[in-house]
Amino acid sequence: MLGFGEKVVMIVAVLVMLGVRGSGAEGRKPVLHRVGGGQNTWTPSVNFTNWSSHEQFYVGDWLYFGFDKTQYNVLEVNETSYDKCIDTDFITNVTKGGRDVFNLIDAKPYYFICGRGYCFNGMKVAVNVTVAPPLPPPPKKGGSPSSVGGVSQRMILLSLLAATFLLCS
Repeated sequence: MLGFGEKVVMIVAVLVMLGVRGSGAEGRKPVLHRVGGGQNTWTPSVNFTNWSSHEQFYVGDWLYFGFDKTQYNVLEVNETSYDKCIDTDFITNVTKGGRDVFNLIDAKPYYFICGRGYCFNGMKVAVNVTVAPPLPPPPKKGGSPSSVGGVSQRMILLSLLAATFLLCS
């Protein structure tokens, strides 16, 4: 038989699980953006400004850089280094193996260049990352019970019954 403290812990755990389930925490799925639009398009022949202007970047998305690592690299830099193609004092060297990804974790502008002089040939890209707009609520199904914070009244009622049973037993 469960003691009073154990029952309270059990009830709190059930309510926390319901709160997480009903909070809409799933949200938007991250997108993998292939920089330049293709599999191996981190090259001087791509107009990255044009490519990035047609993309929408949200927090949690990923950038994929595909390139020949013996020729090119990917450096995250600040805006000044981006504008002037300065490849020293970079923020992060994204280069690992030529098929590299970078997670866009903050809502802010990010700047990337290729060192070794290629930045002067246009191998640089700036992306502006924003917070994704909230997803629209799912359409209501006819005849379904209403919900509170994404948790159906039926689920709340079952939780209350379980809590009552645990406390009274």
